[in-house]
Amino acid sequence: MNIQIHSIHFDADTKLLTLINKKVDKLSHFFDAIIGCEIFLRVDKSENAENKVVEIKIHVPGNDLFVKRQCVSFEEATDECTEALKQQLKKRKEKSRRSLARRKESASFGE
Repeated sequence: MNIQIHSIHFDADTKLLTLINKKVDKLSHFFDAIIGCEIFLRVDKSENAENKVVEIKIHVPGNDLFVKRQCVSFEEATDECTEALKQQLKKRKEKSRRSLARRKESASFGE
């Protein structure tokens, strides 16, 4: 899986980048057909403490999956994003399994 991390208007620490790489790389356990991933790290100019924004876009055959979370730290936002993406990937995998089963069933019915 090709992972691209973009930190917008700041330089991300290598510890943060390796943590994000590990978390996102684990998503391939839930869905094998992940083509690539783009991650955007941004600091909002808001007054509150929750100003760290993480956006993750996963490229899979068909449609892309997208998650955006805003938290106190990039680590927390990454955790929330990966949990949300796990659910989306599980749902996507189940949906593709059902459609494959239906195609096999209709093919055997026609014989």
